[in-house]
Amino acid sequence: MLSAATVRRSLVAPVLCGALLAGTTACGGNDDADAASASSPSASSSAEKQKFAKTRFVANAGIAAGATYQWIVKPFKAGKFKKGADGRKFALIKAGLAGTLAYNRLKAATKNAKGDPTLSKAVAPLTAGIDSLKDLPKKLRKGDSTDSVVNSFDDVINKVKDAGKGAGAEVKNKVPSAGELAKG
Repeated sequence: MLSAATVRRSLVAPVLCGALLAGTTACGGNDDADAASASSPSASSSAEKQKFAKTRFVANAGIAAGATYQWIVKPFKAGKFKKGADGRKFALIKAGLAGTLAYNRLKAATKNAKGDPTLSKAVAPLTAGIDSLKDLPKKLRKGDSTDSVVNSFDDVINKVKDAGKGAGAEVKNKVPSAGELAKG
């Protein structure tokens, strides 16, 4: 004899599948109208575009700043990059990954800044500095000239933060998890 729970469980899946199927077919309609609306962008004011550009800029620059501080500047100040330091190799590898992530997010932040006139003017002079960071993560992983590499990252991050603040988009450090760091 079947219990009530067994009967309920056996009915739940078909009922949910039917509801999902009915929901997807109910959303159908005139394909021509759907195609026309899909090809034309939705109307949004320039203020919304600027707001989203600033928000994305702040998010990307915050991740870059957080990764730089957590895995490059902080271990450097703690002496983790010095020859003979305990855990030096692992610290340098994490710093290299953080440098790659920071470079990636700073490039994305400069693209976001182009969507806002004030931000684009503030960040434009920094693009050369951001581009100069491209090869530095490799140097960090190898342990080459860590003093200059750390200072370069820290300087560029501080300039981006200052430019954002001057344009009304204050950047705060957002430390990514180790998993996000590994993904780059």
